[in-house]
Amino acid sequence: MLRLIAVVACLALVRPAAGKETAPADVQKAAEAITAAATAPAFGQKGAGHPLPLAGHWNTGAIPGGFTPNWQLEQIEAGHMLLPPWFDMPNIEPTYHQTDAYYESAIKRAAELKLPLTFVGTQWEHLLTTDPEYFGLPAERNPNSIYASGQVNRAVCPFGPVEPWRQVGRQWTISPMIRKVQEWYPDPPRVIFLSNNEHTRLTWNRVEGSPRYLARFGKGRDDDFKRKVVGDGWIERYRALQSAMRDGLAEAKAPAGPAWSKAATFVGYDAFGPPHLGRWGGWPEYSLHTKERIDPNPLMWDGGSPSFYVHNWNGSTDHTVWSPQIESMNWPFMLDEARRLNPAFWWEISTWDGHQPTLANDKRKTYAAAGQTFSPERYGGMIQFGMWLLRPRVVREYRNHTDTVEKAGAYFEPIMAAVDRVHRDATLREFWQRGALVPNRAAKHPYQELVPEEYRDRDRWFLLETSLTPERPWKLDTKIEVFAVALALGEAPARRWLVYAHAPLGARDDVSITLPEFGDVTADVPVAGGFWLVREKGREVTPLPATPR
Repeated sequence: MLRLIAVVACLALVRPAAGKETAPADVQKAAEAITAAATAPAFGQKGAGHPLPLAGHWNTGAIPGGFTPNWQLEQIEAGHMLLPPWFDMPNIEPTYHQTDAYYESAIKRAAELKLPLTFVGTQWEHLLTTDPEYFGLPAERNPNSIYASGQVNRAVCPFGPVEPWRQVGRQWTISPMIRKVQEWYPDPPRVIFLSNNEHTRLTWNRVEGSPRYLARFGKGRDDDFKRKVVGDGWIERYRALQSAMRDGLAEAKAPAGPAWSKAATFVGYDAFGPPHLGRWGGWPEYSLHTKERIDPNPLMWDGGSPSFYVHNWNGSTDHTVWSPQIESMNWPFMLDEARRLNPAFWWEISTWDGHQPTLANDKRKTYAAAGQTFSPERYGGMIQFGMWLLRPRVVREYRNHTDTVEKAGAYFEPIMAAVDRVHRDATLREFWQRGALVPNRAAKHPYQELVPEEYRDRDRWFLLETSLTPERPWKLDTKIEVFAVALALGEAPARRWLVYAHAPLGARDDVSITLPEFGDVTADVPVAGGFWLVREKGREVTPLPATPR
């Protein structure tokens, strides 16, 4: 048995020395690396490996002290690998803070550095329901769902007319502020339009209450059919909306119009397959899976940003079977399918720790009641597990739009550090781009309720066995003291593995970790996570820098 001791050197957040400016060449070099990561081909395209990760955020600096575009650019000048600048999506009618002062200087600086842009938006289709111009249309022209009585429901319909979706889409990208931004920066390499994607929709299990559905398909169809036709309806409508947004961009004066239209990438929050697959018997009610596809979102969107969240409103934690680490092990096989359906699919994750301090169910209060402290280091350990399991292009943290850097910045710093580390460590970089995720076929994913036959044999379990693995069977609240995952490179007998492990409930020493096709190694596992390089030849083990315990 080999013993692994984690090196717990802190990767310092790189900041300019007091009284000194970062050298322009260094800033330009960082900007070039960011742009290279943001414009790299998606995994598998032309033999490409996983693009290097970048850090991002949902908070756009809507209030003073927030994660403003200028603050973001300062982080780049300090050496961090962010995907900036990200802005509020300009409204059709600007809000109080969507002024030239909010956009202009950061846009022009981004143009100087040739950086990509991100616009964080609402669910653009909400106008179909909230704008009387659309909600008040007669039934045959109304994009919202219609009850049998003829009453219009405040939910968009997958069987309604498509033209209103096009009309709304174009409105968003011909706004005066979008035109100004295009003038300030006519040739960005990529522009991500990120939708909150939470508008109310007619669900598949209620379609028999829709006269439109009944007129086309009648009663008595099976659930698989209903999920498929609803998914097909959303594919047509969301693509029509995005196509019209792209057309609106193209109407700008050359060269901005064609460049922006080509660079536009439309990404939806939670636009991905169900992480809750198999967690309980009711999961299919919240899914659009069919025998042909696990999820329609890769055909609806250019990319997805699913939630790697510890929610405050449910029983999930960072240290139990009901956790984002365990749920998201359902995603790797879904990613394979997404890339088959849409080879250019933009893959990122959104992260959150359930912190809402004004609410009684704030997750940090839940931990405190159990005698635990949820520190930034502990959060970083969880996030890095998700990073190395999923290898997203962006790790995008969520905080409320009213949060400030002073309040929330300490929890974003571990994310920036984790992303920076991949860029700066040659070993991590190699495994990130080319490593193969190691399945643990000695056990099964604990979520096994009503898993469709076509997905039962897919690899869904990647948590390595350890000496602290709890006895099975597990319940959702079963505690897991150490989470470990591995990537592999090469062929026997000269394989190499990268092992990552974190201990959310406190550092655990002398933990035996079983690495498939290698054997047991022993590690001291820190809260914030540790890395070890394992070589088959000579059975060598090298600890890599990790965050502090």
